[in-house]
Amino acid sequence: MQLNNTSKYAIRILSYISNKGQCSAKELSEKLSIPYKFLTKITTELVKADFILSIRGREGGYKLSRESCNITIMEILKHFNEFNHQKECLLGIGMCDGKNKCGMHDQWAKPKKMIQDMFENTTIENLEKNSYKI
Repeated sequence: MQLNNTSKYAIRILSYISNKGQCSAKELSEKLSIPYKFLTKITTELVKADFILSIRGREGGYKLSRESCNITIMEILKHFNEFNHQKECLLGIGMCDGKNKCGMHDQWAKPKKMIQDMFENTTIENLEKNSYKI
């Protein structure tokens, strides 16, 4: 399973802001190697979804709108429609559900559930506390 770039960048942005407190778009773009224009689109979405606050002015930037322990990875992924494609076949044969199964459907169900549980139980704080590479 591979996350799309928008979701990956959103998680990295939130984790970085959580570590640093308040950051400018320029700092985020440079430190995370995210193209500035793409970063501003993502941060606009993160503000609309109430993950971060936008602070205007010379000393402005972005900061988390709530505690990092209250932001799950699943919540971020759902906001960026990461799980809309979850009924697509693992083998690329179109839609795959209980009525229309591919050869991997039953074997994939348990690992898929474990991945979803991991995303639901992992918060930005978990990423921040462990000093993982972002």
